Order: sequence, then structure tokens, then C-alpha cells
Amino acid sequence: MGSEGSSAPVVGEYQSLLIISPEILKDGINVDFTDCAIGVPRNFRLLEELERGEKGIGDGTVSYGMDDADDIYMRSWTGTIIGPPNTVHEGRIYQLKLFCDTDYPDKPPTVRFQTRINMTCVNQETGMVEPSLFPMLGNWQREHTMEDILTSLKREMSAPQNRRLHQPHEGNEDQRVEQKGLSHRCAIM
Repeated sequence: MGSEGSSAPVVGEYQSLLIISPEILKDGINVDFTDCAIGVPRNFRLLEELERGEKGIGDGTVSYGMDDADDIYMRSWTGTIIGPPNTVHEGRIYQLKLFCDTDYPDKPPTVRFQTRINMTCVNQETGMVEPSLFPMLGNWQREHTMEDILTSLKREMSAPQNRRLHQPHEGNEDQRVEQKGLSHRCAIM
């Protein structure tokens, strides 16, 4: 359990205990890990994000949740952004997919627009948000969340370089060329 003569668990054992018992949070127990000396285990972090996403965010123009409730690894997520006012995006509803691989939150999720959109940080063929063109992903920090990504993308829609860009006819991924051989990290898909 611990080192010689001690009954206290060592950090590695304690982390394992936390990782194998995330069901505790589903029963309504509220745990705040913000001041924790070690990183929050992935499953707890994702459960916190799921709870926040289900409660709704801010003014309701950004939302997210799990894509498949049976996904015990909590990898596949869906996000929605309602385009900001006074832009070409106003009133449009954008669907995104986020994919959080096993290295999330240490590495960013992959984010992909399912709805066709013209933005400087989005690959027009695949809908993938390009980390090299989107600072939130390119300069990822463990503290960032899926909510942060979606609100940052919404702000990016209002940026001077995107607010007036001609937009494609509304459509979805069926009209988009699929990217072959895409390796997924934590991403909106």
C-alpha cells in the first residue's frame, strides 16, 4: 500500500484508485480537483466536463456532450455553436465533433466541423480545425477544456478575418471529402 512502515498510499496507487472508480461522481458527489497537487485523472476531468456541458453554458449559444453514452472511455463528443450576431455566421447552427484520446487533457482533442464553414483556421476539405492556425489548440494547456475550445471558435467567427468570409451553402459532412488516415487525439468529431 505504501512505503515501509507507512499505511498511506503512494501517489501511483492513489491515482489508480481514482482512475478505476469514477462512478462515484455519477452519484451526485461533487469533487473539486482545482487545487490538487497532482493532475486530475482523465476520467474525472471528463466527467466534470460532461456535467458542465449538460447544465448548459452561458447564453446557450455553445453546447457540448458525449456522442455515445455507452463509450466508457469518453472519447467521442459533439459540440454545437450558434453563429455570433453581426457576422455572416449569425443564426447558423454549426455541429462539431471532438475526439479526446487517452492523452487528453495533456494533449488537445481533435476538432472537426461537421457543418460546412469557411474560417481561416478550418481545413475546407475535411472540416478539421488546424492547430497551427488556431492558437487554443496549437498552444494547448492542460487547464483548457472543450468549453474553452467552443467559445474560442465562436469568438474566432467574429474576428475581422472571419466575420465577413463568404460561407458555403449550409450542409454537413456528407458533402465533405473525408480525410484518410487521420490519427485521432482528443478531438471534436
